[in-house]
Order: sequence, then C-alpha cells, then structure tokens
Amino acid sequence: MDLKEHIRAIPDFPKPGILFYDISTLLRHAEAWQVAMDRMAERIAFYKPDYLAGLESRGFLFAAPLALKLRCGFLMLRKPGKLPGDVVGLDYALEYGSDRIEMQADAVEPGARVLVVDDLLATGGTLAAGIRLLRSVGAEVPAAMTLIELTFLEGRKRIEVPFESLLAYDS
Repeated sequence: MDLKEHIRAIPDFPKPGILFYDISTLLRHAEAWQVAMDRMAERIAFYKPDYLAGLESRGFLFAAPLALKLRCGFLMLRKPGKLPGDVVGLDYALEYGSDRIEMQADAVEPGARVLVVDDLLATGGTLAAGIRLLRSVGAEVPAAMTLIELTFLEGRKRIEVPFESLLAYDS
C-alpha cells in the first residue's frame, strides 16, 4: 500500500507558503492506519523499547497504538501545564522563538529504554528537545521515529540518535 496516497497536502496552511501534510486522511482510513502502525512497529521493534514517548499532540496518535503493538509502556511529552503532579521540563529554542516540553517526574526510571515518536520531522527542534528531556532524567534513548520526514528541512541533522521515518517528502 502506498501510504502517501492517504496523506493530503494542503497549501498555505497554517500560513501562506507552508505546505501542510495532513495525516487526518490516513487516520480516517482504517486499513492505511493499520498498515502504517504495522510498518512503524516493524522498524522500531529492533530497539527493544521499554516505553514509547509521544510528542504532543499528534505524536500521541502514533506512539500509543505502537506501544500496544510492541507491548511496552506509553508516556506523554507535553506542553507546560498539561500534566498533573510533579513534572520535569526543558526549555528549547525554535526557529522563531522558544518553547517548553514537560513530562511527569516519575514517568521513567533511570536506564529505561525510551523511543521518541512523533507524526512529522521538520526542523527537528521539538524531537531533539524530547530526547534531551528524557536523557536528563536518566533514560536511554535508543532511537526516534516519525511517520513523515520533510527531508529538505534537514531536521535529521539535529537528532542525536538513530532516526527512522516511514515516508519522506523532498519538497
């Protein structure tokens, strides 16, 4: 199955000049979503993760079902103020500004193998921050994965662990 046939490209969203790759069309197609999950699971099972960490919010749509398939735990890396209890966080720079990502302080034990999952890799800032946050609490991050990679933005260069993507767009 060609999964790209199930991803809609929307020009000028969210602002002029941006070509948005809409995964909602893939998620609506049960067979395409299942094929995507099977292929992603096949690629990352090799890393033997204890947990999959999904990046807010579309990363949750892939990390949670993948965690079920791989029989490992799922944890959320979220924007500030979204998680109950004690949290640890990391501030990071974006192309135009800054952001923060947080996780529950007791989410992983030191030495746990946590693979980071998101829907799309663009410039790599958020994915790289998720990896740094997990490492700061003692997790081992063996790899990261996204459904889509925008190769022309070269975000892969910012990812300090092996990186996998299922689909690549060159422009």
